[in-house]
Amino acid sequence: MTVIVRDLRLDDPRDTEGFARVRRAAVPFMLATAESVAFVVTRAHPESRWRLLVAEEDGEIIGTAQVHTDHESVEPGVGQANVYVHPERQGRGAGSLIVDTAERHLADGGVTTAYTWVFDEPANRAFAERRGYRPSRSAHFLRLELAGGTLPPLQQPPEGVEIVPATAFEDDPRPLYELDAETTADEPGDVDVEFSDYGHWLATTWGHPLLDRELTSVAVADGRPVAFTAAYTDGSTRYSTAMTGTARAYRGRGLAKLAKNDSLHRARAAGLTEAFTGNDTGNGPMLAINTWFGYRICATEVRYVRELG
Repeated sequence: MTVIVRDLRLDDPRDTEGFARVRRAAVPFMLATAESVAFVVTRAHPESRWRLLVAEEDGEIIGTAQVHTDHESVEPGVGQANVYVHPERQGRGAGSLIVDTAERHLADGGVTTAYTWVFDEPANRAFAERRGYRPSRSAHFLRLELAGGTLPPLQQPPEGVEIVPATAFEDDPRPLYELDAETTADEPGDVDVEFSDYGHWLATTWGHPLLDRELTSVAVADGRPVAFTAAYTDGSTRYSTAMTGTARAYRGRGLAKLAKNDSLHRARAAGLTEAFTGNDTGNGPMLAINTWFGYRICATEVRYVRELG
């Protein structure tokens, strides 16, 4: 049996569903649909050089890679290649082949520093380290049982603050873009990111097929959004927090916590049964908040980095 690596065929539903199927099997804590798989490439910024790769064996997709340059990074030459092989199809060489192809693509585009996420398991970490990657940080996946679980009771927002769904901004989403840009710039991570393209944000964030604007909750004060939690849903029963943040001038008041609690309560009322989120392992305050909501750690990934060339 021969494994080959090729580009995903966006016009073939078997390919996009096959890609999503592998991602769901390999990382069940992240939402993936055929539509969302195709969306990231068709709406990607040209400078990001997005490429979706698949490893195929006898006509079956058994591995995937999302490869791109971090065009919004404040540092040049940064890229990412996240590779996942179906748990039941490992040991066939798919991982090595797909990583080789991904690294060549990054290097050809001028990337000198490549990042990847690896599950915190001995075999996966050994694979990355044999290829010259070194660990830089780690993050937890967390899961919350919505159906039959217990959420903290809803609380009234403080005077002058209102919690509204993101649909309240459909006529003019720019204030949410500005809030997202500010909070993302302060998010801990390996790569500092700076938003500078509102049109691109509209196409890729506001227009993302997994974004549930009705379940995305926003805290509004002084006539503008000041905190939010962005909700992804898969069209079935699963919910995921895509981003939570607060404007710098409004931090320390618990507004993001209020927004997230509002969103989770409405998600449960809408029939969603489980929720996922992620946190850096060193982000104690956010981990404490998610524990308060009832989330429990279900897996850990390690961020690895390698200098190319």
